Amino acid sequence: MRSLCIAAALLLGVWALTLTRRPGDAVWVHPNTGNGPARILRFYASTGAAAPGQPVELCYTVENARSVVISPLVAGHYPARNFCLQVTPEHTTHFTLMAEGWDGSVAAKSITLPVQIVQPVAPAREPSVAGV
Repeated sequence: MRSLCIAAALLLGVWALTLTRRPGDAVWVHPNTGNGPARILRFYASTGAAAPGQPVELCYTVENARSVVISPLVAGHYPARNFCLQVTPEHTTHFTLMAEGWDGSVAAKSITLPVQIVQPVAPAREPSVAGV
């Protein structure tokens, strides 16, 4: 029963991702065949937090994936099994990676990249010699 609930949740996630696609967006498809279920081995950002507009590397590694989708979609990038792409979020963004296997299985992982305005640090004051 638990695996049925997980499968239903993943299918719902795939369906929800299709709603975020715009005409002309492509699902990234690997040209080679594989076997076994799709697995996401790694999905991470190059930094734990970013400033608005700061470029950040978003990287992943998949196994046995026929197609890969990252939501929100990042146009103009075509992945491989091990891939990094540059994103420049303006606000905290929740990224979801979904990989569909050649056997029809779907794997998903999500990360949240916090975007914060960084306040400059005031330089430390020099100790006063007046009191010496």
